[in-house]
Amino acid sequence: MIGPEIDDIQEGGKLPVGIWVEVAGREMQSDFEPILERQIHDLINGAHGIFHMGQRDINWIRISKEAREKGFKFKHLGSILHAKLHGEYGKVFDKLQVKIFTRENEVLERLDQVRAVYQQRDARLADMTDESVETYYSCALCQSFAPNHVCIITPERSGLCGSYNWLDGKAAHKINPTGPNQPVNKGSVIDPVKGQWQGVNEFVYNNSHKNLEIFNAYSIIDYPMTSCGCFECISCLLPSTNGIMVVYREFPEMTPVGMKFSTLAGTVGGGAQTPGFIGHSKQYIGSRKFILPEGGAGRIVWMNSHLKQEMAPLLKRIGEENGIEDFYGMIADETVATTEEEVLEYISKANHPALEMPSLF
Repeated sequence: MIGPEIDDIQEGGKLPVGIWVEVAGREMQSDFEPILERQIHDLINGAHGIFHMGQRDINWIRISKEAREKGFKFKHLGSILHAKLHGEYGKVFDKLQVKIFTRENEVLERLDQVRAVYQQRDARLADMTDESVETYYSCALCQSFAPNHVCIITPERSGLCGSYNWLDGKAAHKINPTGPNQPVNKGSVIDPVKGQWQGVNEFVYNNSHKNLEIFNAYSIIDYPMTSCGCFECISCLLPSTNGIMVVYREFPEMTPVGMKFSTLAGTVGGGAQTPGFIGHSKQYIGSRKFILPEGGAGRIVWMNSHLKQEMAPLLKRIGEENGIEDFYGMIADETVATTEEEVLEYISKANHPALEMPSLF
């Protein structure tokens, strides 16, 4: 434990946290890192009175008053991970140690290192397509608080949390054949544009406690993929603009749809199928399958500025591929528009392509 403990902060207070897990073993491979990392979410949530949400560098952890009164310390996060990872994944590694950082400078100085690793992981699938494989992978790690949600991970659509891509799902199944990541034979194609397959429908139906019969991986309107709560981003329609907005989890302000991220998350999450709203990873924005039946990323009319800046290379690539000059500049953010009316005014002056696309309704 490196930094202030729970006794050093007042009730209702907050502080940064970094969880640094180091493993060693003859069977350990770099491809296994994301799988072990993603288990942190599930294992911490197994502790009574402890709430963990998100992944990578956007984690939220909440400690209940009851847990604190019963003696819970931040160091116990490390105790949980040490015991459970050894117990469930001990065949992959021989030794493990956990460091918990709660000083801001020590958390921040590690961010560049981990973000570089995330970028390397995301780049591994650059040349793969959904059509090039016959098997996708499921993820049910979040069913502890979204029991009817099933994430389907394809080469061109990573997990909603941004932590798992198709290769990670494949590696996770190799490590734990009976675990939360199972192979899904996509079966016959029902709709290649919306992303619907017979085998996926059957798998989702059986593993959503028979709540979801139809599932479109790419559409934001027609039977969209459900969400748990760990998504990095939320996209939703802005009807008067004929486009969509995309907001990142860390954006705390009001969005043009009239809801903050936390309220939107309540609408989108929990395994509900909500037409017009989807949760997704940041990388999915750059996928050629992103809301494909609705016209793709050319529909994006607003993004919060931090996300827009981070996604600048992808957005500029999208503009070049679609022959849209300065597509990046056409997208409004909170510095120029905070209401739907202001977004419409901004994109009208910029001649945004969404205004000329077929109506969403």
